[in-house]
Amino acid sequence: MIDDPVFYLVAIPAVLIFGISKGGFGGGLGIAAVPLMAIVVSPARAAGILLPLLVLMDLIGLWAYRRHWDRRVVRVMLPGALLGILVGGLAFGYLDDDVVRVVLGLIAVGFTADYFLRDKSRIEARPQRPLAGGFWGGVAGFTSTIAHAGGPPANIYLLPLKLDKSIFVGTMVVLFSVINAAKIAPYAALGLFDAANLTTSLALAPVAAIGMLLGIWLHGKVDQVLFYRLCYVFVLLTGLKLVHDGLF
Repeated sequence: MIDDPVFYLVAIPAVLIFGISKGGFGGGLGIAAVPLMAIVVSPARAAGILLPLLVLMDLIGLWAYRRHWDRRVVRVMLPGALLGILVGGLAFGYLDDDVVRVVLGLIAVGFTADYFLRDKSRIEARPQRPLAGGFWGGVAGFTSTIAHAGGPPANIYLLPLKLDKSIFVGTMVVLFSVINAAKIAPYAALGLFDAANLTTSLALAPVAAIGMLLGIWLHGKVDQVLFYRLCYVFVLLTGLKLVHDGLF
């Protein structure tokens, strides 16, 4: 188990933010967790510690949103996501993480800039497009495997659908529950579940649960219009964070 107090000064707020974001707002800000923890430990170790915590959050989210998710969206995105996990598992440790961060960050920034600069009165809910859903599902699976950064690409497909806010979060929870479960095998093969990582995950488990429950509680306090504006802001902030991390 990691016993460096500096690690926990960084990891506790990172896991708490991830839980709140995942439980209440679709997980956008959770992308900051790995970069924050990577200040103290390697990115690979941070990812290994986080995955069991994400599975715990998923179990809580599946119960909370069990009646609030869109099966069609999950069916469209999941095949691509599983393919992305396979590619991400093979590329883990070989691909330049900074390049991935910059590309993904620029996509997220461009996506949100388009939303904020357009006339909102002309923005209508976009119909589901299977090819787009499969593509962004693949990107989400890949970036989630590399650095638990699947939220922004999934949001790029989901946010324009203008689902009910609970359906939106529930769909993200179900989708990433499968993605995170599928990541267990490649992470185990990569040796990311050693005793030190698993015991550290266990120590942080209460923080993960508290964060998730706080997010679910906050979700019920935010109205639909404000919820979507916050989601777009979160995607913008995470995009800027990714570009910054990739360049500097």
